[in-house]
Amino acid sequence: MFGPAFVASIAYVDPGNVAANLTSGAQYGYLLVWVLVLANAMAVLIQFQSAKLGIVTGKTLPEHVGARTRPWGRRAYWLQAEIVAAATDIAEVLGGAIALNLLFGVPLVMGGLIVGVVSMALLLVQNARRQRTFEYMIIGLLAVIAFGFLAGVFVSNVDWFAAADGLVPRFEGAPTVLLAASMLGATVMPHAIYLHSALARDRHHVEFAALAEKSDFTGESVRPPRADAAARADAQAGARETTRVVADPAPTHGASRERLRRLLRVTRGDVVVALVLAGAVNIAMLLLAASSLRGVDGTDTIPGAYAAIQGALGPAIATIFAVGLLASGLASTSVGAYAGSVIMKGLLRIRIPIVVRRVVTLIPALIVLGVGIDPTWALVLSQVLLSIGIPFALIPLIRLTGDRALMGEFADRMPVRVVAWTVVALIVCLNVVLIFLTVTGAGVAA
Repeated sequence: MFGPAFVASIAYVDPGNVAANLTSGAQYGYLLVWVLVLANAMAVLIQFQSAKLGIVTGKTLPEHVGARTRPWGRRAYWLQAEIVAAATDIAEVLGGAIALNLLFGVPLVMGGLIVGVVSMALLLVQNARRQRTFEYMIIGLLAVIAFGFLAGVFVSNVDWFAAADGLVPRFEGAPTVLLAASMLGATVMPHAIYLHSALARDRHHVEFAALAEKSDFTGESVRPPRADAAARADAQAGARETTRVVADPAPTHGASRERLRRLLRVTRGDVVVALVLAGAVNIAMLLLAASSLRGVDGTDTIPGAYAAIQGALGPAIATIFAVGLLASGLASTSVGAYAGSVIMKGLLRIRIPIVVRRVVTLIPALIVLGVGIDPTWALVLSQVLLSIGIPFALIPLIRLTGDRALMGEFADRMPVRVVAWTVVALIVCLNVVLIFLTVTGAGVAA
């Protein structure tokens, strides 16, 4: 049953992560290791909440928001989500284009087109009946990403004592706060929060439909709260009710409570394993930059970092790094287009072919490449924009998973709610600081 979290975790190792983590390590050494550890711990909690919402209710996060919002509010909410998704796509296409340029000398605009075409081919595989195949392809690319970014750590001279000291939370001036927000935006991704509810729902809905075809399968129906209360009253009166499972678009209409508990346990493992791997890759990138790129000129750009890695660790490690970057761009742009489709369907109740959406959202990235904007700077700036979009995904998610009227016995318990709202508060506060630093220019390094 593993798989959905590995697809969502691609968002946590996309080219935006590469730019933010390399910049952090090259400029400030091990100072911000704690940001990645904290952000990854937040991501585990957040992604599980999103998956739980999809499994228990049978609806995605965008669908729930759309159902509870007036038409004008739904459109406004969709607009901000689309801006965030566009920023994500720009980062992912840019990263793939840079990788092709480093590996084969392909011009950036042509590289962006190649990334777009390959991502379309990946998306052609994705549909409800072939989700498993799509997951296998993305997991394969994730393996390439992990190898590409972890390889350099094993041959670099990491100062592990300094890295351990980097676990102590602190900043060194406004520029490090701005960079920390960029790293947070690259690690806790809004589109991954929206998408995971759909990934988990779609995967397990297929299983419920298969169970419904078996005439010997019975179980206690999971019902809306009022029906649930009535069932408990009947049970207290000595009446026990079992109902045959019926295939229904909402898995909760046909899944026993025990089945849902089992799915949630497996999903928790799926999320932990996938995001621990993604977190290890992110930390490895920062450690590599801190140990091998600190003080080297030009390492504030990905091409400069590639050249520095080549000079310090050899062409083989540099090539492996570039291959990992290419796999990251290809996988993440495919997943990002998938997420955008889920967002549009849930909020606007419009479904367009994913490939058509891929073509439309490719245009802004190609414009950025064509007008000559520095790609690495655009990557880091896109992560800042993503960080601003996080609360819009997080606040509805935590409200929904804590709603007993919606989730029944699977609603978040008080300790989880306290931790979740604390995470939301921390992220919102950091974003307020981020906006202030960006508007005033105080976050620009001297």
